Amino acid sequence: MTLKSATTATKCGQKSQVMVSPSNAVWGQRVTLTCRSTCPLSDNPNPTYIWYRNEQRLDEPTIQQYSVISYFTHSYSCAVKGHEDLHSPAVCVLGQNCFNVTYIHQSICALKESTVELPCTYQHPSYHVVSEPNWYIQEKYNEAPKILSSVPEYAGRAEYLGTKEKDCTLRITDLRESDSAEYWFTFKTRTQLDWYNFLQREERVRLSVTGLQVKASSAMVTEGKAVILTCRTTCTLTDNPNPTYIWYKNGQLVNTQDNYLFLDPVSREDAGSYSCIAKGYENLHSADETLTVIYAPKNTSVSVSPSGGIVEGSSVTLTCSCDANPPVDKYTWYKKNVTSPKASGQSYSITNLISEDRGEYYCEAVNEVGAQNSTSQLIIIAGKETSVKNAATGITVLVLVLILCLSGFMWFRKKASTSTSVKRDTADNGQVNSCLVHVNVAGMAMTPNAAQRADTDSQDDVHYASIYFSGSSIHEVPLYSTIQLPRPQKEDVLYDVVKFNRASAATQ
Repeated sequence: MTLKSATTATKCGQKSQVMVSPSNAVWGQRVTLTCRSTCPLSDNPNPTYIWYRNEQRLDEPTIQQYSVISYFTHSYSCAVKGHEDLHSPAVCVLGQNCFNVTYIHQSICALKESTVELPCTYQHPSYHVVSEPNWYIQEKYNEAPKILSSVPEYAGRAEYLGTKEKDCTLRITDLRESDSAEYWFTFKTRTQLDWYNFLQREERVRLSVTGLQVKASSAMVTEGKAVILTCRTTCTLTDNPNPTYIWYKNGQLVNTQDNYLFLDPVSREDAGSYSCIAKGYENLHSADETLTVIYAPKNTSVSVSPSGGIVEGSSVTLTCSCDANPPVDKYTWYKKNVTSPKASGQSYSITNLISEDRGEYYCEAVNEVGAQNSTSQLIIIAGKETSVKNAATGITVLVLVLILCLSGFMWFRKKASTSTSVKRDTADNGQVNSCLVHVNVAGMAMTPNAAQRADTDSQDDVHYASIYFSGSSIHEVPLYSTIQLPRPQKEDVLYDVVKFNRASAATQ
């Protein structure tokens, strides 16, 4: 006796079978169907069986063997109670032309925004003609099935690729997560005598639509610790169970092809937005996953304002700055060699400075991760007296420079106006100096009469035999110069002898 069977996997990993005996039965002949399982089913040694005819569940029988009359139109399958989702494929009891639909995949997982095909084949008696092939969809268990072509959300996206012979494949483009549902194929046939409606309900295709997701073992990680980023789907992709992954950080390519990133130890530079794609689906990026790296304050420093010219009585402000994530919760100010803190807050102002305020200051920055002290900042305070002396010295130098400049200007001016030279001979009388002087009196102030006489008698030579300066030094000083004085000198001048070559000279 020859047996033919169909198999399916059970939960124990082995197969159950529907066997038809005899396998060469003719139309109208009684045959015996046996649901056989090689799985030991130790938890249920006497199981209850469930039978299906043309994919419709039968209330009876519930035993392992089932006797039926062979017809062209009937197919049968079975399952062990408690494992209904694992019932065997349908078997025709007469030839290979009974009504039947076979799906290549009982479940399909596909990426959101991609395109998926639900491949299937069907068969019917050769003398039947297919008139209405349709795909049905049932989104939820308690909802009524709908003909897919009548659902507006699938307009332009669902396409029947099958024929009226054996192929019943369905294609859906631009997948959405809402497309996750159960799908099945039905068809109607007609003969010269009647219509047949084959509604297969038990065997369906479960479509799951998933997006790529990046998940971090911890979205917030402390610097120096480890974190794992995983690129995953909610189901295993049917057409590519082990894809190559491509990673991006802040939109820039990361050099790895695994479905995970292992960062150990984490640094602050690792913080950012991560995404991934599966190779072959380069236009289908995952959503970004933000990795936050927290760390204690670093590079803590103190700045001083003003930076110089700090004197007693003035004010100074110290500012503490650092790099920290999360931001600093508390700043505390200290003076070196002083135990108690001086102040709190990011800035510390000292007003009306006194000498006791001089010294080294530093700040402590604290956040939830840790703390760090800045380097010390030395504050030097100049006294008021020193400041006044410095100011006085500066003014003195400025005045001296002005005097020198003015003297030089006057000297050059005098030199330019000189027209004659003055010669002086000094005779040593033991106590006083006598000088012979040739004087140019052009620039000296005179009375009007004297000025007139000077013009008239410009040819006269005036000789002073001796001129005595009572306030002069005892040293002889020969002098040739031009004398042009704005006002008389305080020295007493004594004229001993005055000679005129002509009588017209004026007397002195």
